[in-house]
Amino acid sequence: MSGKIEAHLKKLNLELPTPAKPAANYVPFVTYNGLVYVSGQLPLWKGKPKITGKVGKDLKIDEAQEAAGLCLLNVLAQLKIACQGDLDKITKCIRLTGYVNATDDFSDHPQVINGASDILKELFGDIGAHSRAAIGVSSLPFNVPVEIDGIFALS
Repeated sequence: MSGKIEAHLKKLNLELPTPAKPAANYVPFVTYNGLVYVSGQLPLWKGKPKITGKVGKDLKIDEAQEAAGLCLLNVLAQLKIACQGDLDKITKCIRLTGYVNATDDFSDHPQVINGASDILKELFGDIGAHSRAAIGVSSLPFNVPVEIDGIFALS
């Protein structure tokens, strides 16, 4: 199914990755009372980490922002399944949580997570405006720099 959001993805030259299968004992998303809770998504492409490393040591902010954007595309890939293929069913992004694998002295976590927030705002306009947390952590699975989860409302 192709709608307004799918067309906007193409216009922005963005492609959704193949949705990743869970790496442990959880499901990729839960739909409950009109909300979709998407489990943490990594910067995966074709099932493998595309960007790895620790921000502030191995990666600069712009590289970490790219990873955050890829995480967001993986979130959208899971949402597409939750929406039976129609991303136009999303009526609001309620919250994103971004985890940044960073050195102890790194403090620009919000700038990193803007790599995801900016895409949401560009794709969805006011529907993409969301609450958010950007949290620094000492490590993430597969040594990726960013993990993002989200809560979305559906029509």
